[in-house]
Amino acid sequence: MPDTQTSTGETRVRRSLGRTLRQLGSTRVVIAVLLMVIGVIIAFGSWKLPLLRDAERALYDVRAVTAAKAVDTDQRIVLVVYTDDTNRARGQISPVDRTVLAEALANIDKMGARGIGIDVLFDSPQDDDPLLQQVMSEMKTPLWLAYATNRTNPEAITFEQQQDLDAWHGEVQSDVVRSTSILLETDSDGVARRWPRHYASLPPLMSLALTQGGPDAAPGFEGYTGPIRYRVPMSSDRPVFDKVPIDILADPATAEFMADLIADRYVMIGGDFADFDQFDTPFTRTGNPVTGESQTIGVEIHAQMLAQLLDREMPMVLSKWLIWLLAILAVTMGAASAAPQGGGPAIGLAMILQFSIFLVLPFLFEKWGYNTYDLPSIGWVGGWLLGYLAVASALRFIGQAEREFATGALGKYLPKSVAGEILRNPERLQLHGEKREIYCVFTDLEGFTKLTHAVEPEVIASLLNDYLDRLSAVVLKYGGTLDKFVGDAVVAFWGAPIAKPDDGYRAAMAAWAMYEAGEEFRKAVPEGVPPIGRTRVGLHYGEAIVGNFGGEGRIQYTALGDAMNTAARLEAANKALDTTVLASAEVVENLRTSDIIDWFVPMGRVTLRGRSTPVEIYEPRPDASVEDRAAIAALVAAHADGDVDAVNRFTDELGRIGQRETAAGDVAQAEGPTGPSPLGIRSLHNLVQRLRQTSGGESYVLG
Repeated sequence: MPDTQTSTGETRVRRSLGRTLRQLGSTRVVIAVLLMVIGVIIAFGSWKLPLLRDAERALYDVRAVTAAKAVDTDQRIVLVVYTDDTNRARGQISPVDRTVLAEALANIDKMGARGIGIDVLFDSPQDDDPLLQQVMSEMKTPLWLAYATNRTNPEAITFEQQQDLDAWHGEVQSDVVRSTSILLETDSDGVARRWPRHYASLPPLMSLALTQGGPDAAPGFEGYTGPIRYRVPMSSDRPVFDKVPIDILADPATAEFMADLIADRYVMIGGDFADFDQFDTPFTRTGNPVTGESQTIGVEIHAQMLAQLLDREMPMVLSKWLIWLLAILAVTMGAASAAPQGGGPAIGLAMILQFSIFLVLPFLFEKWGYNTYDLPSIGWVGGWLLGYLAVASALRFIGQAEREFATGALGKYLPKSVAGEILRNPERLQLHGEKREIYCVFTDLEGFTKLTHAVEPEVIASLLNDYLDRLSAVVLKYGGTLDKFVGDAVVAFWGAPIAKPDDGYRAAMAAWAMYEAGEEFRKAVPEGVPPIGRTRVGLHYGEAIVGNFGGEGRIQYTALGDAMNTAARLEAANKALDTTVLASAEVVENLRTSDIIDWFVPMGRVTLRGRSTPVEIYEPRPDASVEDRAAIAALVAAHADGDVDAVNRFTDELGRIGQRETAAGDVAQAEGPTGPSPLGIRSLHNLVQRLRQTSGGESYVLG
């Protein structure tokens, strides 16, 4: 049994997927897939994309600063620096004074340092070179001299300078004095974030050189090009590294007080100038959170790398397949977020949660000791957006196609505005009913049943479709709801599912327009078809139960109740009263403020077939003169008051109206068959006969 259910579920999924792909079409499927592929590429390789790379670097800098360890002053490393004061005191700026260096080295060599690294290039001969070289030749402490090449650092050293540098190193090199690379590499935005690459033409990097062959050596860092783990001071008065001006160590009188700072430490000598050898670091954007400094001198960056090496703090590396998996996951999450229909707080919270994960996860990786340089963050967001866009645009297309289909289907029965409202609020199509005040219209085509026996079925079908199409167009034009077709009869109403203030006006205009559409249909009947009768219309306003009725699998939106029955009876009464359009007094009462109220002429009181309560009826006569409509209204009013003399007087007046109509009809017949006069000659005669057969406002009972 479970296997069967699983198979059924898989079949359903395959069918749904196949239907979706067919709805999209091959072009849109390819576009959606391409967007998702691009999204995965962005989510994986955003660090290599120009527009996203800067944002990724900025976020990395924030991560690096946030995760930076706050440490006390490092007792393993000390910086000995040339300062602007040193240059002023010695009267030499560039190159720096080498005599002070020689004096400082001589004193440091006596203090038991572990090793000395000099971040100063001797790339031009100086008068005091013999003194410095003599001191170096007598050194017992391992000494590493800065070295660079024109090939690896063309902006800092020319070819001629390199020749001088090579010659200088050749003069002093020994088992104690050796060369070390001071290369620092920055990203394209000028920020030093990573250890420099190793080049075959360069000696070991200073941090590696100072420790090689000793207990602090860390072979794992050879070839390492990952991020520099910058440290920050715990307080502004306790820097990460002690800095000693070189002048103090050059003077024997003050140097002895620095012995404790030098003993058993790595000494790194370099420049600390305001405008030279300064580098941007991740702290440049934020500033050092303790000291406030934004740039770092080169020798201190070498010290940071040495401290990282001594701490064996090599970040763990996330595998490529995991980064690919995270990229695919980001795009998939975006695609999945586009799938739910609708919105609401839950969807919004889910999106916020996902974006938070994309931004926070790299911070967690950084905190957990992983290398997050090159780890996407903005890229995940971009991939998510493309995944969302791919699916959302596809679903939007499908939804638009379905809405257009649904609107077209509903539009055959409802105005477009109403159909659109139902599509926006599908709950309106639930199985339920509600009481509504509506305007109901029933129509019937006179003599159509007999016509079905006189012509071929194909002709009947063509005629009926043409006729119903004309009347349906009228209903929809005036914002009505098509309820149903019953043979040639059209049932429609206004006021549901959406009521509007001018529903009465629309219904009245539609009732008359449906009659006129029927007349136009009669004129358009092809030759050989027997004459077709008039379209009769009944219009009533009242309470009805409106809603969807049926079963869960098949429903019909319709109206039920006395109002619908009354409209149907009014339509049927047209035959007995020789009228074409009849409206109840309830309709006319709601048109009192309308500009078409004068159309409606009272036609007395009648008792409709199958009903006991009389109703006042009106016939729209838009083509009648004001005088004629007034005469008819006066006659009906006189009859209601029981004024026999007035009835007789107005009856004679109606006779003259009838004569004018007859003459107009004769002219029309001579010019061509245009149908009966709009005033309805027979309806006037019928009215006179009914009034003569009743008295004192009595109603005429229709059999």
